[in-house]
Amino acid sequence: MIISRTPVRVSFCGGGTDLPAYYVGSENGGLVTSMALAKHIHVTVNRRFDNSVRVGYSQTEIVDDFEDLEHELVREAMRMTGVTHSVEITTIADIPSRGTGLGSSSALTVGLLNALHTYAGRTPDAEQLAEEACRIEIEILGQPIGRQDQYAAAFGGSNQISFLADDSVNVTPINLDQNALEDNYFLVYTGMTRKASGILAKQSASSDKKRSELDTLRQQAIEVREALESGDHAAVGRLLDASWQIKRDLVDGITVSALDDLYSSIISMGATGGKLLGAGGGGFFLFQGTEEIRSKVETAHKVIPLIIDSAGSTIIFDDGSRL
Repeated sequence: MIISRTPVRVSFCGGGTDLPAYYVGSENGGLVTSMALAKHIHVTVNRRFDNSVRVGYSQTEIVDDFEDLEHELVREAMRMTGVTHSVEITTIADIPSRGTGLGSSSALTVGLLNALHTYAGRTPDAEQLAEEACRIEIEILGQPIGRQDQYAAAFGGSNQISFLADDSVNVTPINLDQNALEDNYFLVYTGMTRKASGILAKQSASSDKKRSELDTLRQQAIEVREALESGDHAAVGRLLDASWQIKRDLVDGITVSALDDLYSSIISMGATGGKLLGAGGGGFFLFQGTEEIRSKVETAHKVIPLIIDSAGSTIIFDDGSRL
């Protein structure tokens, strides 16, 4: 049996500039400042007695031919790694696996590739896992998503990630203090989930019209790194708020009245600023605020502390069984 553990991610600033519609052909490319969060997607791969394939997630599929799998990410990861028969795959998530704004679908893809490559006797590095996950999600399945999630999941840690005009990606680690993050930031679950593809498709289509706003989001990714590294957490909060005010007006569907009310409520409790993570429409808000403010928020909402996963996608169990 092989078990991989892959983190989801939290994006501070720059989200949206990782869409090819923005960075391809752009002079400066896209830029995101983000961190891997210590909430994980686990994937297990185990040899099956017969030639069939069993996949367990929110439902169970048993097929004789992997091509018949309804789970697209599993099917394409199997195709890419060559592990196509006599295998059982299960996925377990620490958080809801879709629609949370934490990049869980890409984390799942990265984790699948890591576990399946290992089962096939290979040891892929983080760059390979991220590139292959992007290929599956964006090129093969045609999902209108960006590329930050796959790199954050594969590399782990805190990073500034550049998406260059020639379609290459640079990952630059940044050193953030874990205690300061946990003391000054928290995630709030909205209780709403959504499918990101519709919102992202609209955002991608409007990238030319919204280029000025996206340029500002890119600049905020630079400024938020400087504020994080200097420990100016109030400045980070203001940048999160400024980012949210731009993001919420990019396209329809990013926010609704319930989300606006939640945001206003937590700001009224003393949070300096925040933003909805991911494409929008639900999932998690990231807020800047003290432990005292977080305690107030916890009385009414599901709250997650900001704890870094420094390892990225990792094989945490390997009993030596191979394809």
